[in-house]
Amino acid sequence: MLEPILMGTLLVAVCVLIHALGTSYWVRYLFKRHLGADGRWRLKSDLWVLISTAVVLLGLHLLEVMLWALTYLWGVPAGQLDSFEEAVYFSFVTFTTLGYGDVTLSSEWRLLSGIEAFIGILLVGWTTALLFAVLQRSLRGAGEGTK
Repeated sequence: MLEPILMGTLLVAVCVLIHALGTSYWVRYLFKRHLGADGRWRLKSDLWVLISTAVVLLGLHLLEVMLWALTYLWGVPAGQLDSFEEAVYFSFVTFTTLGYGDVTLSSEWRLLSGIEAFIGILLVGWTTALLFAVLQRSLRGAGEGTK
């Protein structure tokens, strides 16, 4: 039981690091590239900023899911997941808390998938908050421009 907990804790730390670095870089990039001196997105940047932010955040999640998948493939005893495709599938349904249940781990390794589901919820919440903040800035700029 200790091995899955330690492995999960390490993966949580790495996923938070990936998300922190990725979102920090992206927000700095957006502000540098698309924010005017008045604090509003430059003209015609709103849609591009929203779409590109969603794509970048999805990319971060894909990277995190792949990290978990590789851990399942290489760190979990043989015979539990037969291929990289199955490991990625299992990781996706676990990370998103969809959890079909058609692929499962043995009882001693189930805790690891629970940890992935927990960090998946947290990181999706983080992504939602960031997307909402970007949308708010877009709406604030649109509202001020109509006065």
